[in-house]
Amino acid sequence: MSERLLVTFNAGSSTVKIGLFSLSEAGPKRIGKGVIDFREPPLRFRLTEGPDVFDIALEARPDATLDSVLGEAFRRLSWHFDLSHVVAMGHRIVHGGDGFSGPVRVDDAVLAALEALVPLAPLHQPQGLGLVRAIRRLRPELPQTASFDTAFHRTQADLVRRFALPRAMHDEGIKRYGFHGLSYRFIAGELTRREPALAKGRIVVAHLGSGASLCGLAGGASRDTSMGFSALDGIPMATRCGALDPGVLLHLLARGGYDASRLEDLLYRRSGLIGVSGISADSRELLDSDAPEAREALDLFCLRIAGEVARLSATLGGLDAVVFTAGIGEHQPPIRAAVAERLKWLGLELDVEANAANAFRISRPGARVAAFVIPTDEEAVIAGDALTVMQATGFSGAGCGEPG
Repeated sequence: MSERLLVTFNAGSSTVKIGLFSLSEAGPKRIGKGVIDFREPPLRFRLTEGPDVFDIALEARPDATLDSVLGEAFRRLSWHFDLSHVVAMGHRIVHGGDGFSGPVRVDDAVLAALEALVPLAPLHQPQGLGLVRAIRRLRPELPQTASFDTAFHRTQADLVRRFALPRAMHDEGIKRYGFHGLSYRFIAGELTRREPALAKGRIVVAHLGSGASLCGLAGGASRDTSMGFSALDGIPMATRCGALDPGVLLHLLARGGYDASRLEDLLYRRSGLIGVSGISADSRELLDSDAPEAREALDLFCLRIAGEVARLSATLGGLDAVVFTAGIGEHQPPIRAAVAERLKWLGLELDVEANAANAFRISRPGARVAAFVIPTDEEAVIAGDALTVMQATGFSGAGCGEPG
């Protein structure tokens, strides 16, 4: 019996992560992964298959249609995997609004509802939906599923989700949604597996990557998070501003010559680490730089992270542990150390050697607040969701039936 495969897509603002999973009775098992980088020509497709890594230059241009980019990527993948055995494709969709509280199979009605949410996530939502549409044209016979970053935060109290705006606006959907939910769901599960007693407590997870946010968990459920109505809120990010006095926007609109389009470009693409440093959006380059502007950008980043840990602790009524995850959180000890230094008063103290080694537990023995580094895996969550949705339509996932 042929091995059946499932493909996942995790669309960011400038990259797409692709996961390949084999299906068995035990569930999805990762057998390969790839990343398409859209930032500069030539497009790069980095494919990992077991111990082997392939760095492939694609012929498609950065401004090419997703059909041509994906079509070429699929051809390259077919050199390593039999794509005729793919039975479904699952997607990370950043924004599900209040209409989607869990994963769904994508049909015309779902696609139309998600298209209406594009203004709430203008960097990510179009990319994710563009992939769905491209696959519909390239492989129309394959079912597709959507997993939502916002769904994990539906456990938050209405009070936490509310802005101090007229009630009618809240009822119309202007509220805090939160993002990076797939990452937080994976971390909650992984912490439960590795530290089950602690996972029942009050945890703040710091998802620190190009996009960055924090989430307060109680008993593994989301109770509060730094991002709100859009993916701009909270802490500064690589190119995004984080929390900002709305008076600044009024000033720029009234006296700075800005319109909505120019503001969007400023807030999403020219702020954050790149805006403050004027050097780079990449924290690795800033860590290597001797420029005072680079240091100031990182100091601001860490100050806001520490402040957000404290705020989320207030919502949780205390703090038992902090978990660092995503690219910066998993791989940059100086950032973790700088955040922890500002939170000593709260009981967060790191073990210098464990932190430098990116160990699992990085807090000092006896520290009042534990600290961990846990690599996230959003694609594994997407794959599990896709299989769950397909099984609900009569597909066993183990080669015992056709997808419905």
